[in-house]
Amino acid sequence: MSAETHTGSKSVMTPFNIVAGIIIAAGLVVTVLRFTGGLGAVTNLDDNNPWGIWIGFDLLCGVALAAGGYTTSAACYIFGLKRYHSAVRPAILTAFLGYALVVFALHYDVGRPWRLPYPIFVQQGYTSLLFEVGLCVFLYLTVLFLEFLPVPFEWLKKTKVRNILVKATLALTIFGVVLSTLHQSSLGALYTIAPSKLHPLWYSAYLPVFFFVSSIAAGLSMVIFEGTLSHKYLHRMMDQEYQRHHDVVVLGFARACSFVLFGYFMIKVIGVAYDNTWHYLATGYGTWFLIEMLVFVALPCFLYAVGARDKNTKLIKWTAVLTVLGIVFNRFNISLIAYNYHLPSSERYFPHIMEIIISVFIVTIGVVIFRFISTRMPIFYEHPLYKSDH
Repeated sequence: MSAETHTGSKSVMTPFNIVAGIIIAAGLVVTVLRFTGGLGAVTNLDDNNPWGIWIGFDLLCGVALAAGGYTTSAACYIFGLKRYHSAVRPAILTAFLGYALVVFALHYDVGRPWRLPYPIFVQQGYTSLLFEVGLCVFLYLTVLFLEFLPVPFEWLKKTKVRNILVKATLALTIFGVVLSTLHQSSLGALYTIAPSKLHPLWYSAYLPVFFFVSSIAAGLSMVIFEGTLSHKYLHRMMDQEYQRHHDVVVLGFARACSFVLFGYFMIKVIGVAYDNTWHYLATGYGTWFLIEMLVFVALPCFLYAVGARDKNTKLIKWTAVLTVLGIVFNRFNISLIAYNYHLPSSERYFPHIMEIIISVFIVTIGVVIFRFISTRMPIFYEHPLYKSDH
């Protein structure tokens, strides 16, 4: 398939490009304000709320939703489920861009961003959870980069280098799964050091387990969600092999996600029972907690099961949207809404409009780069020179 055939004569002034251009221009203006005026010029952060939406959304949600990389590659290369092979490259690309943009976003949030590499290369804090998270993200981003490299090398027809990297796929996948297990759970462990600040319904010694298990559901749902959008807007780039396996991936991941969400629901109930926080369910925060559990965990668990049983891909795709929103809802609850719950409303954090602009700006950059790569390189189709390799 020739990418040039599909991209050569298309107008640059499309609705997507215009909207993306406006968002990126606004993001660049706020970027200048952030790095010339400091955090106080563009954020509502203070001593009570040193972490805001750039941690709650850009980092916690970004890492969870990028989990499709390790879940898909593990299913294909470790568990031998080759029928999901067509979903590996889009998932790896999404994960690589997701983690790269998480690191990019951290430069906005760190007071002295030029010192971001210090914990890895200059002064390690071996007893800090943040060091463990940073080290794992750094190593996993490197792994994702190596897993993605065969794509541009196929595009550039650099066969020798490409073949060396392909032979390392299994080792990279195993390494990536180990690193993902560590840092997905460590992000949850970060909040176990603040027991007096996080509401008891969300605080638990099991937070690392909650974060890791929910990341699997997030990754599987994100692959379905991203695949649905790609199928609609990048259909011209997909070969028959990818299209033939699309519904197989959707049904298989929906079945797996239903089991994962059921397990996640049960361990959350065990967490409430272990901490004996049942009485909080009768409060306002309890209602909020029940909405999260019933609407964004139990309901998609049931809908995924029904969709997989009836082979109803439309229902599954809408359920994937609900699950992705549920993961965002959960991470916002832990990092923003249920955090500092004891403070009066006047001292609670709400993101500044410029913080929101930066988050939208970063997501837009990710979409633009994904679109650029997938319309030029073999993401949704197999390169003709390497078809026999899979």
